[in-house]
Amino acid sequence: MKDRLIAVVRGGDASEREVSLRSGAAVLAALQRQNMNVVDWTIDKIADVIPLVASLQQPIMVFNMIHGRGGEDGQLQAVLDVLHVPYTGCGMLASAMTMDKIITKRIWRDMGLPTADYWVFTAENIGQIEQQTIVYPVMVKPAREGSSIGMCKVDSAQDLLLAVQNALSYDEHVLVERWIDGSEYTVAILGDRALPVIQLKTPNAFYDFEAKYKANNTQYLCPCGLAEVQEQALKNLSLRAFNALGARVWGRVDVMIDHQGQPWLLELNTVPGMTDHSLVPMAAKAAGLDFDALVLDILHRSLACAG
Repeated sequence: MKDRLIAVVRGGDASEREVSLRSGAAVLAALQRQNMNVVDWTIDKIADVIPLVASLQQPIMVFNMIHGRGGEDGQLQAVLDVLHVPYTGCGMLASAMTMDKIITKRIWRDMGLPTADYWVFTAENIGQIEQQTIVYPVMVKPAREGSSIGMCKVDSAQDLLLAVQNALSYDEHVLVERWIDGSEYTVAILGDRALPVIQLKTPNAFYDFEAKYKANNTQYLCPCGLAEVQEQALKNLSLRAFNALGARVWGRVDVMIDHQGQPWLLELNTVPGMTDHSLVPMAAKAAGLDFDALVLDILHRSLACAG
């Protein structure tokens, strides 16, 4: 690994660019502390990596820290596959599937995994909203955005049309999902194991962008407060959800548990945040891995997957 140049790719042109820059900076610093041969590739668009790769005459490994579109949806992975450059995390197909919340839910449902009932709206069928039998409240989500961007809780039919129209400004497909009344948890996956579960608590209606990156009153509980047998069951479910989508190396599964104790899978993040507010580093720390060790673990597992 010492002979291979590690390029930390961050930035991009998605709505999560600022978070990506922060995550990438943290990973870059960790690799520098470990005296790795590392370079910072802050890019504006995915195609920018092509001339950067072409300019090098040595083996390279990309540490992908671009969140959301471009870096998490298979685009960067496809470019690097063509260039025969190994990279961290999921491959192209798994990245594309997991970025799309609708496809993710369809696969989980077909696999018999628990995920809430949902409806899909586009510009073409938005006029049919009033014809749908929707039980409120619901959560409205752009299908392929991250960091809770464009999401909102809707309590009534008269507010749904406006919320869907807003979500359509972020994506051409909008997911309307049955609201789960309960507690939210996140399960970090590293290789073939689930790390300690974290419970998320926020005074906001849900764990939104503000709660994730700006608020100081968001609580991250680890230990998560679940009984040991229930936490292990949640870990097992999250691993099944991760593997069902063909994911590899690392990721984060978000789950709700309702008041009856039933877990409901929300989504899978394949390039989770690595900022000072991020959840995977918290779970890794609880498992005995500091930030630098986590970064190196992701790097070595990814290189092993690349062969």
